[in-house]
Amino acid sequence: MKLHHLRRGSGIAAAAIALSLTLAACGEDDKSSGGGDQAAADSPEAQTFGDGCAEVPTDGAGSFDGMVNDPVATAASNNPLLTTLVTAVGAVDGLGDTLNGAEELTVFAPYNGAFAEIPEADLNALVEGGMAEGQDSTLYKVLAHHVLGENADADAVPGDKDTLAGDSLTIEGDAESGMTVSDGTVTANVICGNIPTANATVYVIDKVLTGVQ
Repeated sequence: MKLHHLRRGSGIAAAAIALSLTLAACGEDDKSSGGGDQAAADSPEAQTFGDGCAEVPTDGAGSFDGMVNDPVATAASNNPLLTTLVTAVGAVDGLGDTLNGAEELTVFAPYNGAFAEIPEADLNALVEGGMAEGQDSTLYKVLAHHVLGENADADAVPGDKDTLAGDSLTIEGDAESGMTVSDGTVTANVICGNIPTANATVYVIDKVLTGVQ
């Protein structure tokens, strides 16, 4: 009888241990799942908005995860949507280093298709002028016209903002309804916004803002 009791008690104990281990494992799974959901919500990609974001690489230095670790000029140089912009920045001696070295910026970055709307001869002339005249060139003024001296996320960026060219832009809308950027002459749509880099927030736009005084 005692042996029978002992075996029965051992069976109950074993079942209780097994049940507790199962519950603990379920709890760990829940925590792991919840942690994964939180990590996804906090990821750089989760902060972005706009249909154009689908064109950003999903991995590598040009992805959202890659760009967040680099200063803005370096981050842009790795993104295939911005190769023409990067060429233009590179034509102005020292501009890339200036952008990378700034503490905080907001950059409205025209994608390649935006530059394609500028006649090729005019675009080449801008780039050649940038190479010859540096920060005294029209190209520098056009590029600086796209940059704010503050790091403004999607909630903070709407309104009238001063640019590094000494003029202003008007940003309207939000991540839900869409966002536009206007210099009073040209109005561009944000096609992928609120992209974080190490020292800036980038908004990819569909037009070059050429209304420089």
